[in-house]
Amino acid sequence: MSDRLSNGRRMRVLNIIDQYTRECLATEVDTSINGVRVTRVLDRIALTRGLPEIITVDNGPEFSGRALDEWATRRDIKIDFIRPGKPIENAFIESFNGKLRNECLEMNWFLTMAEAREIIEKWRIEYNTIRPHRSLGGIPPEKFAKSFEFSDGLAHLNQTLEGAVSLK
Repeated sequence: MSDRLSNGRRMRVLNIIDQYTRECLATEVDTSINGVRVTRVLDRIALTRGLPEIITVDNGPEFSGRALDEWATRRDIKIDFIRPGKPIENAFIESFNGKLRNECLEMNWFLTMAEAREIIEKWRIEYNTIRPHRSLGGIPPEKFAKSFEFSDGLAHLNQTLEGAVSLK
């Protein structure tokens, strides 16, 4: 996703969603996000959640470059690229991004990158812990996720990534 600070400086937001629990596992906010940065975020998530078998991504340069490809190959993870111009193939992240835009980005005027990170992270936590989801029986994603027993304490679920480059 892309937005701007109050001074006009562009900001990018990388969102990582678990397709099964609908949890937003991470939001990474900066002026730019490359493939190496994506892999660092995934490694951070892997420490507590394990690694997925498949990661669904759009065709942004942060996903189609060497860094993510080599990272996934070393971990035996399949990268599933949606077809260009077909955001419906990544409906979970498209829905999440719409909510983030409507409920957070459009409701705030970010003065600094630090402020944007703080406000977006607070929104992410509320999204995961308080906000009910119709598709999850009216409970928040975190509560839904906790209702399952994960082998060895790790979720082995598909995750979805959406980068800063829009398909539209």
